[in-house]
Amino acid sequence: MSRTEAAVAGGTRRKTLALAVPLAGLAASLFLPPMLAGLPIAGQRALIVTLITILLWTGEILEPGVAALVGVTLLALSGATGSLRDALQGFANPVPFFLIGVLTMGVAVVRSGLAERLARTILERSRGKSLAVYLQLVLSFPILTFVLPSATTRSGILIHIYDEVFSLGGVQRGAEVAKAIMLALSSINRLASTTLLTGGITPVMSAAIIGGMSWTGWFTLMAVPYYAILVMGGVLTYALYHKGFTRGLPLPAPARRRPVSPIEWRTIAIILGASALWLTDGLHHLDPALPALLAFAALLTPGVGPLAWSDLDRGVGWSNFFVIAASISLAHALVASGAAPWLGRLLVGGLPTLGDSALGVVILLMLGATLLRVVVPNISGFLALALPIAMSVGREAGINPLVCALVVMITGDAVVYYPAQSSSALVIYERGHVSAGEVLRFGLWMTLVGWVAILFVALPWWALVGEPLRPR
Repeated sequence: MSRTEAAVAGGTRRKTLALAVPLAGLAASLFLPPMLAGLPIAGQRALIVTLITILLWTGEILEPGVAALVGVTLLALSGATGSLRDALQGFANPVPFFLIGVLTMGVAVVRSGLAERLARTILERSRGKSLAVYLQLVLSFPILTFVLPSATTRSGILIHIYDEVFSLGGVQRGAEVAKAIMLALSSINRLASTTLLTGGITPVMSAAIIGGMSWTGWFTLMAVPYYAILVMGGVLTYALYHKGFTRGLPLPAPARRRPVSPIEWRTIAIILGASALWLTDGLHHLDPALPALLAFAALLTPGVGPLAWSDLDRGVGWSNFFVIAASISLAHALVASGAAPWLGRLLVGGLPTLGDSALGVVILLMLGATLLRVVVPNISGFLALALPIAMSVGREAGINPLVCALVVMITGDAVVYYPAQSSSALVIYERGHVSAGEVLRFGLWMTLVGWVAILFVALPWWALVGEPLRPR
């Protein structure tokens, strides 16, 4: 065994030993009688299984897909769900299939030659400066959102382009500049999507729960706070990994400019066609997974798309499917078993009694939402639980319910503590540039960024556009 292999094996053993005690304790508690007042036994077990799965994901003892299947199995074996069919709820959800369609688009961008073409353009325009490459990426997020509204779609495509940039620029996997770009893709990229009502699960679900939101009304409320978080997150990423930007990137060897090939044009047309369907979902009301699956089929059709099934065997991280499906199953189990409402009452429901100050209630809402987001791996489950409670808190405390809901939404949406909490973060993590620990560290920093943006940008902005904290 080489020294590197021995070091890796030693690190794995240390992780396993560090997590052995909490995992053993949680596993043993699955068989204990009800211990928490007001929480049914099924809810107790669903909560424990969720914590076990989160520890397995963040501790990286098992591969993410394996940990996901362990979590689903424990849901059924422990009685947290009524049956195995109930434990597999997430695998019948459209979201994992949407993710596979999006990842296929990314593979098609590589296979068609578009990734290399775009990577060469990025390097040439940056003139060998790694900071310029990073700035091009961050500044492109708000613009690309109007073409590709889904953050997962952008991540699934851009990851291949920037992997090609690293290959052409001689950047090793896990280098500082690679970590900065990948964290920007996994965390900051998502923020641009929430500014649009059609930008993904978070805005669509939040607007549905809040009610009465138009596309322009949502953009008016969200653009300034979210672009502020995007800018602050970009600065934070640079500050954490600034040493990596001192290294120049060699320009690729000059290559003869070739015209865009027919297969590249067809790939572009398929991706833009799916994007057009996503942007016009207000007219046809198709589930976002349907355009993704249509693109999937087109990209794999001989004579139309650039892919064969063997390309997917190598290019798609199939563990993503299992992790997202399992996280949805866990969220469903938390709600169905009563654990999620119990957590909501515990963390958020009693906040109005803790202070008469409107600002104090907002701070307590942010704290409760942060704690809840750590436990609930799925953003849909978080929003379904937290937003109605936050609006009730606002009504009882005499605070604008809309503002309370948006505060909680931003608190949960601005952060990713472990890759399974976000499909776009999971896509990036699968490439191996950043570890789960680095995702967690960045998530903790982004918690602070989100809080600062809410208190010093969002609240004043909402008051300016007619949604003050205290209704007039």
